[in-house]
Amino acid sequence: MNSADSLRILPEIILTLTGVLLMLVDASLSPAVTRRPLGWIAAFGTMFALWASIWQLSLGTGTGFFGAVETSPFTVFFHVLICGIVLVAILIALDSLPEESHHQGEYFALIVFGAVGMCLLTSAIELLVVFIALEISSISTYILAGYRKHNAQGPESGIKYFLLGSFATAFLLYGIALIFGATGTTQIYEIAEKVGGSQNHALVVMALMLMMVGMLFKVSAAPFHLWTPDVYEGAPSPVVALLSTAPKAGVFALLLRVTYEMLPALRSVWEPLLWAVAVGSMTIGNLAALRQQNVKRMLAYSSIAHAGYLLAAFAGMGPSGIAAASFYTAAYAAMNVGVFAVITVVSGYDDHLPLIRDFRGLLYRSPFLGILLIFFLISLVGIPFTGGFFGKFYAFSAAVGGGAVALAIIGLLNSGIAAAYYLRLAFAAAQRPADGDEPLRIALPQLGVAVGAALLFTTGTTLWLGIRPNAVLRAAEMAAHTLQVPAGEAPAAAVNQPGVSQSPQPHP
Repeated sequence: MNSADSLRILPEIILTLTGVLLMLVDASLSPAVTRRPLGWIAAFGTMFALWASIWQLSLGTGTGFFGAVETSPFTVFFHVLICGIVLVAILIALDSLPEESHHQGEYFALIVFGAVGMCLLTSAIELLVVFIALEISSISTYILAGYRKHNAQGPESGIKYFLLGSFATAFLLYGIALIFGATGTTQIYEIAEKVGGSQNHALVVMALMLMMVGMLFKVSAAPFHLWTPDVYEGAPSPVVALLSTAPKAGVFALLLRVTYEMLPALRSVWEPLLWAVAVGSMTIGNLAALRQQNVKRMLAYSSIAHAGYLLAAFAGMGPSGIAAASFYTAAYAAMNVGVFAVITVVSGYDDHLPLIRDFRGLLYRSPFLGILLIFFLISLVGIPFTGGFFGKFYAFSAAVGGGAVALAIIGLLNSGIAAAYYLRLAFAAAQRPADGDEPLRIALPQLGVAVGAALLFTTGTTLWLGIRPNAVLRAAEMAAHTLQVPAGEAPAAAVNQPGVSQSPQPHP
């Protein structure tokens, strides 16, 4: 490994060193010493990795490690998004984890190590590196999902996620094996070159199907969504804020790379498949969310529906679909992390106020939290002047531009259904509480500096994406142009020398 290669994975190196430092410091402290400062080490390390991701733009588009990883505006876009989500999740946890917990060092180290896998997943252009990155991310989130060991739901959440996630990973790995058998390589650009002339078309299609199963499970799209409500309910709210956004951002980046870059010649296969999955995810997620009384289960089904909205953008032609999907990922991350930050403050680490009725009168108990909760909910609905509005607008516009008018109409109808359960929670928060309401007897904690910063960041980002979306949209379009590879024009594979910059040319 030389210095040029190292710069291609600089954010991952910084996050890895941060995680190792957290473990060493945690092991050196006596049990009586508070572990809360470890969270600040994780936060500063993540901020440094975020800066390093932006700095990578100065490197130009290129590959390293014998064509295993790539640096481009596409990878930088998702690196910044993932590091931003991880930073906010750490800030939320800083003020919500119990002070007496002796496992805070492990908690923050797992988040940082998980971020390594998520970031590497977006920059990997070698399928074996993709598998390794996905495992790094998954193992950390499996443990975090079962972090609350003192109740039954925590271990149940972790075990369910681990068992079902292992099956999904096996499907992905078997798909990689089949694509290697059909083309003789696992390098994405080489696969793109060889698929058109491959004599094993059926094997390539089967590989695509198996890989789709693994990726769609990770983003909780129907019909691979059954794990989502139980895992969200059993995991701590700061973990759910991370789990519902950052790993999905990494996998959506991988899905964009596989469909538009590796297998654009199979668009006639994957486009109707994703069309059907999008319709199923939107419809099943929204209809199931209507019946939920538990806030986290409702938001779990909501995340399934949002996966469908995002997949609708895949019907867009070329860079428009990629840019719309990338923008929607950023908008959804901001508003979803924000709503879970509010839920964390209101319900606490142990979720002592889990139901919708428990949020009754929140606007009167804490006007600041009540206003923020309502704001994030109307953004999830897709009301104008919020990030959610432009996210859906661009996703459905891309679908219409790609000829999937029916898909856009189904998405709009589902958005109307979603308004029912989002506004039900918003109305509960705005409803004047009765004197005998049980939630009034539970005092809300004071907002700490860390969670206050997290709320400010997510609120500002959601509002900014709703009022001035052009900057992020331009970044998404730049990312789309560096990713797009026209069928039959895949670039030559990176030469077998470390640090040599070989990359696809932007689509004209």
